[in-house]
Amino acid sequence: MSNSVVIIPTYNEIENIETIIRAVFSLNKSFHILIVDDNSPDKTAAKVVELQSEFKDQLFLENREKKAGLGTAYVYGFKWALDKKYDYIFEMDADFSHNPTDLEKLYQACEEGAEVAIGSRYVTGVNVVNWPLSRVLLSFFASYYVKKITGMKIHDATAGFMCYRRNVLEIINLDEIKFIGYAFQIEMKYRSYCKKLKIVEVPIIFTDRTKGQSKMSNSIIKEAIFGVISLRMRQLFNRL
Repeated sequence: MSNSVVIIPTYNEIENIETIIRAVFSLNKSFHILIVDDNSPDKTAAKVVELQSEFKDQLFLENREKKAGLGTAYVYGFKWALDKKYDYIFEMDADFSHNPTDLEKLYQACEEGAEVAIGSRYVTGVNVVNWPLSRVLLSFFASYYVKKITGMKIHDATAGFMCYRRNVLEIINLDEIKFIGYAFQIEMKYRSYCKKLKIVEVPIIFTDRTKGQSKMSNSIIKEAIFGVISLRMRQLFNRL
């Protein structure tokens, strides 16, 4: 029985799903995996079901009826992981933009005292591969904007490669999480920061996906821009 579970939300990741699962299970540290699939038309879930016979009691699948956003997928996974008594709960993308070997670095950071470990693209400069300059600038200045509005001393506030100690997800009221896109990542960090939890950034190299399609959209960007102001205002009025 592993004490750690990696939550991977999926929507149309058939090109990546088997490879990412095998990569995680090849690590020296034992991890379990929970796939939260939003009824992918490309049969991502069917491939996971096929692999479950090989990785019995290690690979888990939760099917949702429709695409409902990254944030709701993670909250669903967090509640599942808490119910199953995992001590360390990870977030990771399916597309290899997050290197599975870095899971062990995030785990070590939490073992050494961090309550929230962030796989950070910007804590030691700009460590991003295969992104166009416009996307790098958007991401970098988004984190700078979040830092200025919220006061968080975090270099990569929009990062989606994370490890949470169990107590963090028990302290944060998951039913109060408001955002469903990438603003979800900011909200989780800000709620952790406001509760004075120990947050550590672990440097990683982020590599843009080579297979499948990005889920980024204008609505997700708008949610992040205005969501940060909303978070700060709610915190100021003691409503966070």
